[in-house]
Amino acid sequence: MYIAVDDTDSIRGNCTTFLATEIIRELSSDFDLIGNPRLVRLNPAVPWKTRGNGSLILHFGKGAGERHLIGKIDGKDLYCYDEGEDVPYEREVVLKRIIPLVESLHESDADPGLIVSDERPSYEFYERGLFTIMSVSDVKDELERIGADTFTIGRGRGLIGSTCGLAWIPEDYTYELLAYRMPDRWGTPREVDPDSIRDMDHLYPSTFNSWEDRFDKVAMVPATPCPVLYGLRGDDMQDLIPASEMIRSEEIYRWVIFLTNQGTDDHIITEYGSLNPNASYLVKGVVKECARHIRGGHTFIDIDTEFGTITCGAYEPSKEFRMAFDRLLPGDVVEVMGEYREDPVTLNVEKLHVISIVPDVVKVSNPMCQQCGKRMESVGKGQGYRCKRCHTKTQSAIFEENVRWIVPGWYEPPTAARRHLSKPLKRMGMTQPVEFVNRRI
Repeated sequence: MYIAVDDTDSIRGNCTTFLATEIIRELSSDFDLIGNPRLVRLNPAVPWKTRGNGSLILHFGKGAGERHLIGKIDGKDLYCYDEGEDVPYEREVVLKRIIPLVESLHESDADPGLIVSDERPSYEFYERGLFTIMSVSDVKDELERIGADTFTIGRGRGLIGSTCGLAWIPEDYTYELLAYRMPDRWGTPREVDPDSIRDMDHLYPSTFNSWEDRFDKVAMVPATPCPVLYGLRGDDMQDLIPASEMIRSEEIYRWVIFLTNQGTDDHIITEYGSLNPNASYLVKGVVKECARHIRGGHTFIDIDTEFGTITCGAYEPSKEFRMAFDRLLPGDVVEVMGEYREDPVTLNVEKLHVISIVPDVVKVSNPMCQQCGKRMESVGKGQGYRCKRCHTKTQSAIFEENVRWIVPGWYEPPTAARRHLSKPLKRMGMTQPVEFVNRRI
């Protein structure tokens, strides 16, 4: 039995992941969890998304094989099984048990969609959910095909994310341990010790996007009034529990480890014949002119590509990442990765790959006369230089090559400015070039 739910939260509060833990609590006395609960992020360019455009997927049955500790709810350890088999159940009864949870744990301006099904949709719906803007009508035929039962509130847009998330077949994947606050603390300032997060981050290199060393800044604690205390992400599920135990914080109400597609770059389209707005691409081009800045601290470059000139933006929240744009020169060959926006038409850059750079050669002076040693004068634009005394001529001035403080390699924004789906360089086995790191100011 698969249960999928999406679009229950808003910027004012609530969290669909917390709803998933409530569904687990409700059904765990009768069913086992097969695999981790899944938190599946979809197209970050969807205009009506709330925070991270994530759907939640649960697989229930009778567990088999090895089991793993993945959480604690109501003081009881929560386990999932590597394998499982279907068990008889009455779908109407299950719906009656979980629909009230959706009704009570959604925001008034959300459009929840709930799916209960014995089958999963075609994988193509995961890709469509990542790369396109979909409507509810786009998933209805597929839900009928797999015999799913659904429940919606409002416009029911949550059916889109639920369908697409349920279609995910993990290739690259990560984990996130989500710790939740005591209900009476929701909406109040969070109490988490930054030093403990720094120490944890340094001790457990399999974790990522938790801490920013350069700014001594925590990146894993949300600022919204939702139930989440923090989200600890990593590649090794076994590291997340001892790593979380190092974090000093207010009392934790419950915690669960989710399997996710976060930090995978799954949303980036690498093969295409044209660029469509509200999708994310990897685009190669040649820098056309030096960076320009607009009010608010935003930085832009234009690159020439096979699709014409594209304006690429690095916005103020990306902080020092904008310096990489400042150090590019016309002729540099780059790849940019990010969301292609419709208004204004811009590619919002999530990562920058500098492939090659041109020499920065500048004229420092007119040439010296080889006979008398005096400085020559320009005859005119493009006509070379002449010594007034000796009448000797030359075409070349004296040039000097400046040091370029950017070199080929990958560049990324600070931890707190990265999107959920963006793959950190750490997960790519790379670091930003030391020349850039050491010259940041």
